Amino acid sequence: MSSFADIVLPLAQPAYTFALGEGMEVRVGDAVAVQFGKNAVYTGIVWRLHDTPPTKGVAKPILKVLYDKPLLSELQMRFWEWIADYYICSVGEVMRVALPSIIKSKARCEDEFEPYTPKREITVGLVADAFTEEVREKMARRAPKRYEALCAIEKAGGVAPRHAVELDSTALKALCKVGLVEIGERDYTLDCEWSKTLLPRLSSAQSKALNEIQNGLTDKRVALLHGVTSSGKTEIYTHLIEERLSQGEDVLFLVPEISLTTQLVERMRGLFGESVTVYHSKLTPQQRTKLYTDMLSSESGNFVVGARSALFLPYKKLGLVVVDEEHDSSYKQSEPNPRYNGRDAAIMLAALHNAKVVLGSATPSLESYANHLSGKYAYTLLTERYGGVEMPDIRISDTVRNVKRNERKLHFNKELLDGIAERLECNEQVILFQNRRGYSPYMECPSCGWSARCPHCNVTLSAHQQKGRMVCHYCGYNEPIQRYCPNCKTSELKPMGFGTERVEEAISELFPDARVLRLDGDTATSSAAYNRIIGAFARHEADILVGTQIVSKGLDFADVTLIGILNGDNLLASPDFRAEERAWQLIMQVAGRSGRRDKRGEVIIQTAEPTHPIYSTIGDYDKLASKLLAERKQFGYPPFVRIVKIAMRSANQKQLVDSSLKLGEQLRNRFGRRVLGPVTPLIDRVRGEWRVELMLKVEVEASFAKARAILREEIAHLREVNEYRNITIICDVDIL
Repeated sequence: MSSFADIVLPLAQPAYTFALGEGMEVRVGDAVAVQFGKNAVYTGIVWRLHDTPPTKGVAKPILKVLYDKPLLSELQMRFWEWIADYYICSVGEVMRVALPSIIKSKARCEDEFEPYTPKREITVGLVADAFTEEVREKMARRAPKRYEALCAIEKAGGVAPRHAVELDSTALKALCKVGLVEIGERDYTLDCEWSKTLLPRLSSAQSKALNEIQNGLTDKRVALLHGVTSSGKTEIYTHLIEERLSQGEDVLFLVPEISLTTQLVERMRGLFGESVTVYHSKLTPQQRTKLYTDMLSSESGNFVVGARSALFLPYKKLGLVVVDEEHDSSYKQSEPNPRYNGRDAAIMLAALHNAKVVLGSATPSLESYANHLSGKYAYTLLTERYGGVEMPDIRISDTVRNVKRNERKLHFNKELLDGIAERLECNEQVILFQNRRGYSPYMECPSCGWSARCPHCNVTLSAHQQKGRMVCHYCGYNEPIQRYCPNCKTSELKPMGFGTERVEEAISELFPDARVLRLDGDTATSSAAYNRIIGAFARHEADILVGTQIVSKGLDFADVTLIGILNGDNLLASPDFRAEERAWQLIMQVAGRSGRRDKRGEVIIQTAEPTHPIYSTIGDYDKLASKLLAERKQFGYPPFVRIVKIAMRSANQKQLVDSSLKLGEQLRNRFGRRVLGPVTPLIDRVRGEWRVELMLKVEVEASFAKARAILREEIAHLREVNEYRNITIICDVDIL
């Protein structure tokens, strides 16, 4: 029997060795309570059992085993190890994002440490025999609120959660006293019951695509479904999902942002009933933990719809992973570590389970498309919209020409204003896209050029008129909007540029009878707020929807026939090798919201650069991909090389510069010209810390595992220098 165990803790630390108590039964994958440091008790995962004592000090004992079964399977542990190795972080940092917070409890001492126990919810039950017709009539007349609550409980099957009953404690006590309701408790439940319906019938084009995918997956692990917007990719997914569920296998359906997929979740629950589990970071810790532990107990046949965090659930027999909108940058975690790409991690997870993967998009990433060209992925192209609906007509509107002709009003060219007026007259709907929230990006003094800047970040403050505040979109700092310049104290500050809030104001001014809604990060502050806005627009309670890129994702409105993209230029202004690819994808995704039923849609793109090469490829993915892949190959960018960004930051600017020069020198000694930098990023100070970056390029033909090992080694050498130990160093693999 082993005497020691290596324990992984939810920290940016390696595994630590602890001692097993006499007679203590511990298994690999178990969650245990251990003391780490002087005053903290953590949940840790047993990673390895052995008989080798630590080389330094004495091993502390494991305090107790927390659950009756391991929290992690061998496959999950291998997946965590792959994430940590590939994305250059510790397994503890993977644990920090992989497990629900309640499972990885922390306390100041052993007595305060409490492992997870399933939550019981308080219920309100209707005493059916007491709710007679006579009582109903009397309550309907004298206590209508209590009557409505009782009817709601009755409609829910006679028992409802206490939080769902809109009555105060006094009213409930009164109803209990007269014998109409009784208070109880039950195991916590997440969802109501859903009945299943038949799978949708596929068109001939969809059936052909389904057969191609199934045939392609016979000898390849991954299939790329390239289907234009509104072509019915989701219907194809449902048939693939049904096939796997009928064989008792687990299915994972990944989406980029769960809060934006209400329509999808409802649709899946309508088709597959209660087997559909929704998992994402916006669930409460109790909900996430219950879902995790429920899956530990189930054998297989789980259907999970989730964001990237759903990759870490305990699947027993994963048969299929669907990655919808596989191109979306939301799949890449930006912070904290691990900075993993959900799409790529899904492919590895499927490989560990010997499962199949379907990637779907109307605008595939160049990496996935290149994998099709090389023969690595099976490929299916779906070029027609469901029901024979035509693709929208896309027009380029020259902003400079409109200004010269005096045909531009506020932020809108004549072509777009004419199009909006025509749609409003026909009782059709319009979406206006501006990829910048707030009123204006910054306020500037026309006399001296002063603009308000964040004291913690090297950026201007964005004006938010409705809040009356100027806000930093990086650290959240805000201050009241100033009317006059505090520098020269003479001129009134002018808003420069425009965001969605200013667009909403301007369009309401130009079309005062139109009903306008805004959908952005300031209005869609929660799933409920998001659903309220899109629900109102879907019910045609508004004529015009103004929004950021949120409007490009997962929305299906029958009456939208015009899309206005207000500033195509700012999509291309980013100093990033992916700028053209992202701009094209965003334009096509937004355009896809138009004309999704029997009326052909129209898209008007306002730009000061109508001759930009990207506009000649609109609607022609092959032309775009051919152009960009040739450029990427020539200049050494993905998918022909892998890129690691080494971001360094510190409050001490001199130490930061010195350490970055030192690391750059060390890396160039090992990698030569593959190392670029250090350079100062566009925004060189955020939250009071200065920033510099280096970049490592590794050809796809070279050993990326060896390159990562060398990079880890050189960073460790730098950390051995005392004055550089406080420098934060973050490796971002496969940057997006």
